[in-house]
Order: sequence, then C-alpha cells, then structure tokens
Amino acid sequence: MPVSAPSRFRIVPRDAAVRRRGSSLLLGLAWVISVGGVWWAASHTAAPRLAQVDAARTKAEREARAVQSELNSLRQRESTLARSDQISRAANVEVQDALAERDEEIAALRADIAFYERLVGSTSQRKGLTVHVAEFAPEAGGTWRYQIMLTQTMNRGAISQGQMRFTVEGVRAGKLAAVQWDELHQQRSAPAQAYSFRYFQQLDGNVMLPPGFTPQRVKVSLHGDDAAVEQALDWKTATAAGGK
Repeated sequence: MPVSAPSRFRIVPRDAAVRRRGSSLLLGLAWVISVGGVWWAASHTAAPRLAQVDAARTKAEREARAVQSELNSLRQRESTLARSDQISRAANVEVQDALAERDEEIAALRADIAFYERLVGSTSQRKGLTVHVAEFAPEAGGTWRYQIMLTQTMNRGAISQGQMRFTVEGVRAGKLAAVQWDELHQQRSAPAQAYSFRYFQQLDGNVMLPPGFTPQRVKVSLHGDDAAVEQALDWKTATAAGGK
C-alpha cells in the first residue's frame, strides 16, 4: 500500500494564532514603555546634573579669567617696579658721582681760599702782579715739569691778563749761558703761555734743558696790557719746591 508524502501545511487553530500575535504586541508595547520610562527618568535625573556641571564650568572659566587678569597685572607691576628700581639705582649712582665731584670742587675752592687768605691777610703786604713761586721737577726722558704761580693782591677787582715766558740761566762749557724760551721748547717761535686771573693762577708745562748745561736761576717775564714784570728765582729753591 503506497505511503503518502507529508504535507507542507499545518493546520493551526485560529484562537492560538491570535493569542500568539497578541503576546508579541504586548511584548513590543512593554519594550516601548520601558524605553520611554528610561528616557523620562534620564531626562529628570541627568539633565539637572548637567545644568549644574555647566554652571560650575562657567563659574570656573570666569574665575580662571579673573585669576589670569590678576596675574598679568601683577607681572606688569613687577616689571614696572623692576624698571623703576633700575632707574633709581642709575640715578643714585649719578648723584653719588656728582656729589663726589662737588666735594672735590669744594675742597679745591677751600684750598684756594685758604691760600688767598694767606696772601691778603691782615699782616700781608699787598702786591701787584708777581711770581709767587716757581717749581721745577725732573721727569723721565730728561724733561722738566714746571709749575709757576702768579698772584696779584693790589687790586682785588682787576683781572690780570698777558703772556708768560721764562729763561733758564746757568753755565755751559764753563761759560755763563741762558737757555731761551724757544730752545727750552725745542721749537722756533714757540708761543708764550697766556694767563688771565683775578687773584692767582698756576701755569704748568714741560721744558727740555740742553745736555751739559747747569741751571742756576730762572728768569720769568710777564707782559700784559697793564704790567710788565721780570722776576728771577733761584734754581735750587725752585727744584727743592718741585721735588717735595
């Protein structure tokens, strides 16, 4: 007896299919409701926290900007103070240098005043244009350094002006000789040394004595508009004063 092939169709009762479809719909609805519940819970719990975090971030940024601004201000102030301190130090050095120069000037003026007071003291005799002292000191190389002090105490308000030359007299080759201004400077037509002062003035310079010459005295000549003076001074006295 032949065997019949199995059928590809199955007969399902109508009520069972409906129940299965309803279960699927219920499961889908339950999933949608659960997703909605999760979203609602997240929106009501996480959103306020996010707002708080955003507010805190805004506040932190504002405070950071304030701190940065204060830091920049402090840096600028520090730079200004450093520059001010540098300027103050430089100014202080300049003031100290100026004070030192003024102290030297005051000391020199006091010395000049003391010297002049000795010249015009109550017991001193007033004199016209004169050579107060002449000093000669030897230098390396055979030259002589001279310092000649001119004074006048006759007229305190007058200014003495003119030119100074001197001649060194002595012995050369066993004979009296005089070394003139030009020879002393080893220059033809050597210019005279000018002077201009109210009370006193020191003239200085260098001269060269010829070999084999023995100096004995210095003759200083002063020629001005209102005076002509010729004064001789002992060489030993001049060199003794110059070597002190």
